Amino acid sequence: MTTKEDIQKKIIFLIVLDLPASIMIGLGLYGKFAANGDAFHPLLNDASVVNALLTVGVVLMGFCAYKVLSLIKQRNQLE
Repeated sequence: MTTKEDIQKKIIFLIVLDLPASIMIGLGLYGKFAANGDAFHPLLNDASVVNALLTVGVVLMGFCAYKVLSLIKQRNQLE
């Protein structure tokens, strides 16, 4: 049986895993809308790299959000 502490540890892990996804989305949005071909890193001027950053970031963030919400629901059922 899973305890509330185990669920809380999983939630914290997912929140930490969500951090790189947020950074990827931020860099992707910067490369897509703000850089205008003059980004601080040359890879952010490449449209395929920017689109990959956005895609992977959104998928990872969505996965983490889904798992966190399901774990919170599971934790609330234990109460």
